[in-house]
Amino acid sequence: MLSLVRTHAETLGEYWGTAEQESKYYRIVEVPLPEDAAIEAGCFEVMPEGQLAIGTRRGDLYIVRGAFADSPQPEVSLFASGLDELMGMSYRDGAFTVTQQGEVTRITDTDGDGRADNFETLSDVWGFRNYHEFAFGSKPDDQGDTWVALCLSESYNSKVPFRGWCLKVTPEGKTIPVCSGIRSPCGIGPNEHGVMFYAESQGPWNGSCSLKVLELGGFMGHPISFNWYPLANELSDGQMGAPPIVPNTPSRLEIERERVKELVPYAVVFPYIKMGRSISGFVVDRSGGKFGPFENQIFIGDFSLSVVMRATTEQINGVWQGACYPFREGLATGLLACAFTPEGDLIVGGTNRGWPVRGPRPFAVQRLDWTGVVPFEIKEIQARPDGFGITFTLPVDREIAADPRSYDLTTYTHMYRQAYGSPEVDHTTPTILAAEVSEDGLRVNLRVEGLVRGHVHQFDLDTIRSRDDAELVHTNAYYTLNEIPQE
Repeated sequence: MLSLVRTHAETLGEYWGTAEQESKYYRIVEVPLPEDAAIEAGCFEVMPEGQLAIGTRRGDLYIVRGAFADSPQPEVSLFASGLDELMGMSYRDGAFTVTQQGEVTRITDTDGDGRADNFETLSDVWGFRNYHEFAFGSKPDDQGDTWVALCLSESYNSKVPFRGWCLKVTPEGKTIPVCSGIRSPCGIGPNEHGVMFYAESQGPWNGSCSLKVLELGGFMGHPISFNWYPLANELSDGQMGAPPIVPNTPSRLEIERERVKELVPYAVVFPYIKMGRSISGFVVDRSGGKFGPFENQIFIGDFSLSVVMRATTEQINGVWQGACYPFREGLATGLLACAFTPEGDLIVGGTNRGWPVRGPRPFAVQRLDWTGVVPFEIKEIQARPDGFGITFTLPVDREIAADPRSYDLTTYTHMYRQAYGSPEVDHTTPTILAAEVSEDGLRVNLRVEGLVRGHVHQFDLDTIRSRDDAELVHTNAYYTLNEIPQE
């Protein structure tokens, strides 16, 4: 198995062109899998006593022992089978709660033989009759509820109940509608502030991939699922009300936000190809620094391009927004799931599902381990009333960083339209008026003229150097500016 692992350059050429640099800080460790099992990971759960549970798209649930060792030689056992596309899993109080295409299920081993023997349906209120009607489930929230994001029928329609909706399922099996307008989710969970988000794919009414906040009564942008508001009101005692008005097309999301009060803007846009093509499962780094300098940041995979990216979010004027950053390329397959281990390493895995992905293998489980060396990176970008604050992982060269000419900043948005995706449009070039470097050299405040609400602000910091004359591993970052902070 290990002999099949090759570098990104050997297989497909580089994507961001930073694989060699990235490997100095985060190495890819293979988690070997049995050759007689197709373990196409759709979800992970870290179990007690150093075990890893893997749910697969083929409907199997495996328990893996030894996946977290320095040089893994894991033991794999089958716990359950006969399920359908496992895309969400948690383990609490001796039971698994899994999200599969047609239902949320509680699974237990009642006789202690290491195999599941009791399957209890918690909720199956949504419809399912097409292979592309995926369902993605979260870990339990603070109330123990599982949030489920439901893909549209055939990716474009809503032919059976609640396709294109988010629902909450309580531990007792009560189902609560949350919001409409979802298109093709591929991940759901809390952001670094504990607020529930989901990953949306580029397509109709979505100019590029994005992270979006799941707001109760909100509209995520795709109106085809409005037909289920009567059913949602039956489940919620009328609390969902009437569906929103249908957005204009083509338009701009910033314009339609003024017309459609329920419309939730993209919190973080991942510019197409520059930052993925099909963003997927995500998890927040709560490792306490074991994974390097990115504690409390979001790590998110991409199915098509087999990369891992970072994201940070903040709430400005009551609206969520934030930035995304490149992190690690060269993974072996299309990524669907990720999880942090007790040792602070990042487990990633997935499948190509027979679709074209950049990684060369049909399925894989791998691990990203920090080498202990801090990379020179853009750590975080935050909005300010007069521009942006940029935090770095290492002190910058003060002379270079204090020169406004060291920063290349452009903006653009996407068409908000019924057609599939969008090019970048409405480009502008703001002016950097000043760059103020903090005393410790870790933060630069940029004063900017020409901020544009609703635009992605693209940063290129190729000129910036560290105090020790190191280049940034990744020079680009992308901030989605929905709101400008008040003075």
